[in-house]
Amino acid sequence: MKAIMLMFDSLNRHMLPPYGCNWVHAPNFKRLAEKTVTFEKSFVGSMPCMPARRELHTGRYNFLHRSWGPLEPFDDSMPEILKKNGILAHLVTDHYHYWEEGGANYHTKFTNARFSRGQEGDAWLADLNDPDFPPPNPERNRGLWGRQDWINRAHMREEKKFPQAKTFAMGLEFLKLNHKHDNWYLQIETFDPHEPYYVPEKYKKLYNFDFSKSSRDWPNYVSAKEAPDHVELFEHFRMLNAALISMCDAYLGKVLDAMDNYNLWEDTMLIVNTDHGFLLGEHDWWGKCRMPFYNEIANTPLFIWDPRSKIRGERRKSLVQTIDLPATILEFFNLPLPKDMQGKPLRETIASDKKIRDAALFGIHGGHVNVTDGKYVYMRAPIRPDNYPLYQYTHMPAHMRTPFSVEEMSKKLIELAEPFSFTKGCKTMKIDASCENGWCKAYEFGHLLFDIEKDPEQKKPLKDKIIEEKMIKFMVKMMKENDSPDEQFERLGIQNYKDK
Repeated sequence: MKAIMLMFDSLNRHMLPPYGCNWVHAPNFKRLAEKTVTFEKSFVGSMPCMPARRELHTGRYNFLHRSWGPLEPFDDSMPEILKKNGILAHLVTDHYHYWEEGGANYHTKFTNARFSRGQEGDAWLADLNDPDFPPPNPERNRGLWGRQDWINRAHMREEKKFPQAKTFAMGLEFLKLNHKHDNWYLQIETFDPHEPYYVPEKYKKLYNFDFSKSSRDWPNYVSAKEAPDHVELFEHFRMLNAALISMCDAYLGKVLDAMDNYNLWEDTMLIVNTDHGFLLGEHDWWGKCRMPFYNEIANTPLFIWDPRSKIRGERRKSLVQTIDLPATILEFFNLPLPKDMQGKPLRETIASDKKIRDAALFGIHGGHVNVTDGKYVYMRAPIRPDNYPLYQYTHMPAHMRTPFSVEEMSKKLIELAEPFSFTKGCKTMKIDASCENGWCKAYEFGHLLFDIEKDPEQKKPLKDKIIEEKMIKFMVKMMKENDSPDEQFERLGIQNYKDK
């Protein structure tokens, strides 16, 4: 048995032809949909990047207990399980968060890992000379992060030197070397089409648009209305994103060609997915963390080829999530699932659209807790502006790029918490997080309810106590199944439902 996961970052389904977009140049995504099963109701779980990747290892939600950080000592890891069972698990990626404190042990669970450096503000090349900045790009030119990005770009002028190109080259090299062998899992993971939208000119030329009007290519995670020229920027960023998707499409085509040339369709599972979407001005926002998780962020593209059922060109409406993918891979290799894994194998859903859940939970630590049954989405905000009470539970206290500071560890209330059902008897540090200035300010938005079948763009919030009650019950049930900390119910003002 063999399996490939091809993962893009921040890939928007509403920008893809298989999901109804008729203007983005992406013929290989059309080709992909013809060769696989396309999922209509695939949703995120834990947000954003590394929390989502933790789910790809563990197959369980983590956002109720912790924010961004490394894998915990008690975490089950799908690639590590493969490795321990004699299946080679190989990662090729340009996702630079693996190089930071908050993601530093994810790649170690694979048998082998190869990296291409230089995405975003990756601390890659050292150059004390002033970089060649374009005209003012106020979102990101400030500070060391933005400066580093322009240093990196100076060394990737040719397409073959772009991190995405190098990552796919490594993935294709693996397939060339190993396609005749059995028992391997390959994860090709590219940071694109994540911002900044740095893309070779040939992909821009696919679009009848004047990109020269602005040098800005890195939207900040703020309300789009904060920019005085937000209408023009909306179109500009959208077109840049489209050009970068076209580049992703071209390299997707190379993987599909390899599947054809090596006849991998006969015995190799193919999963094409993303961690989440991105707002390009929709709902008057750019980004993915500070605002409610609208469908553009939460409802993700997902394509799967299962060589056992050999079903292609069909669509599935059952509700699935990121947590289901590691379960699907382990089941494909005939390995038992860890008892703490919440995700379900998608074999029968692929074959016959079998329903595997009534509802899906998703969110970011300290933000809205969201639930959907596929028809409605309910977003529950904290009921206090200080977000109290909220704690982190971890053995590995780290933020995105740094460990918790000495000040955090010395001044915050820290105690040992009793084990959760999934910590394998381990107590964890319980660290106060209620007053953190995090990515999101969920309180400001309040509770939101949408009918996503009638209103998929979520422009008309509902006020319906009966439906809200139903969705809260789904939420509470799933929070209990996740062994949610008690204070999460208090933070959301639903503790009375917990005790029923």
